[in-house]
Amino acid sequence: MLRDYPNPFNPKVVLFDMDGVLYDSMRNHAKAWVRSMAEFGIEFTVEDAYATEGARGVDTIRMYAKKQLGKELTEAEAQRMYDVKARYFHEMGEAPIFDGVEDLMRKIKADGLKIGIVTGSAQLPLIRRLTSDFGEFITEDQITTAFDVKRGKPHPDPYLTGLRKAGCFQPHEGIVVENAPLGVHAGASAGCFTVAINSGPLPDNTLVSEGAHLLYPTIRAFADDWEALMRHYGMKTS
Repeated sequence: MLRDYPNPFNPKVVLFDMDGVLYDSMRNHAKAWVRSMAEFGIEFTVEDAYATEGARGVDTIRMYAKKQLGKELTEAEAQRMYDVKARYFHEMGEAPIFDGVEDLMRKIKADGLKIGIVTGSAQLPLIRRLTSDFGEFITEDQITTAFDVKRGKPHPDPYLTGLRKAGCFQPHEGIVVENAPLGVHAGASAGCFTVAINSGPLPDNTLVSEGAHLLYPTIRAFADDWEALMRHYGMKTS
């Protein structure tokens, strides 16, 4: 265990981030970010893509435009830039589901917990893919996107909204599964037990320092450890 969880642990729902947790998509996102931002005169690195992953895309663009160009973009202006990034991303084809994701979801479902997905994405094709790939575990009502919140990650709003959409759960009833610093911070600040999956190039401490209670190198490792985790906290497992 990395960090003690200060609240009574009574998990009833697991909230997954999308990119870098469910899909091995972050490498393509990073390439699309670097290419599109360069077109608008903004220096943006692969590391920047991972460090800002989980935030609303328009918020990232507005922040970098202000910092590097001295421009206060409107949301509509940032959205047009984000559309360019989205086009480049979709030209690369579909990213695969990570090994272990479906196995983990089956274990969660078998233990009687619900599943939700909380993403900063506003790309409708990606959101539609979630219900296609994971329809056995979720409905569209259990997906929280950039359209559902005004403040994205690292604010707790996305995960608080995810708890509500999944079934009006309390923070101590939620487990958050994240891969990015902003998302880990959002989950922990929402009051949820937060599991970090370091599927990218950032140092482990980057995630731990944002409040992760557990850290795994892959979603497969988390899936393999699910029963032990539930037994550790006295939860019934199948």
